Amino acid sequence: MISIAVCDDECLERIHISAEIRRCMEELGIPCCIEQFHSGKELLKALGRFDLIFLDILMEGMDGMETARRCRELAFETRLVFLSSSRRYVFDAWDVEAFSYLVKPVEKEKLKNVLRRAAGKERRLPRDYILISRERQKSKVFLDSVRYFEIRGRQIDIHDRQGIVTFYEKIGVLEKQLAGKGFFRCHKSYLLNLKYVESYNRQEAILDNGERIPIARRRYETFCQELLVCMRENGGMV
Repeated sequence: MISIAVCDDECLERIHISAEIRRCMEELGIPCCIEQFHSGKELLKALGRFDLIFLDILMEGMDGMETARRCRELAFETRLVFLSSSRRYVFDAWDVEAFSYLVKPVEKEKLKNVLRRAAGKERRLPRDYILISRERQKSKVFLDSVRYFEIRGRQIDIHDRQGIVTFYEKIGVLEKQLAGKGFFRCHKSYLLNLKYVESYNRQEAILDNGERIPIARRRYETFCQELLVCMRENGGMV
């Protein structure tokens, strides 16, 4: 049984999204209970009993972002899904580690996909990898563990969660291998896995482990666009 909260100060919106959630969960065959709240303060009083919270951003009094920050202080593991008629708050949602961001009017299939993932019933996909030549052997490098590739001439350092591995390859070949796999060449010397970006400014991207990767000035706008694409594809904004 999944316990779900829906918080929206607009009564009709709250009733509508609750009904849509219930229909989707029935179609997915996942038992759930749903409670409705008309304000962030009301939700916070009952916070501990929910696995998943749907939270409107623009509410009277305590808005959705402030409610989310307090949720994170009190129940960090609770999954938050933001609801908004605008995409303008998507990076604020990222700051509070939202599970997803749904744009109103919410499409049923997108809502169902969020619920499926939240329930842990998403289809398991094979892990992406590339083959590298190293010490006269071919080795697999699983891309989901790579934070970034650092290019130094024909020598490339792989920075992943376990450490650094070096191999020799042409940058053009590597870029072709990584096409469509969530990596972006934000600087002539770096191919960055966008999934590990925690925050950024015009000069650099800050990763989940605190490392700072430079962003070339002429690549900043494209970086922002690619980051949004990555977020959409990984459920951050739909």
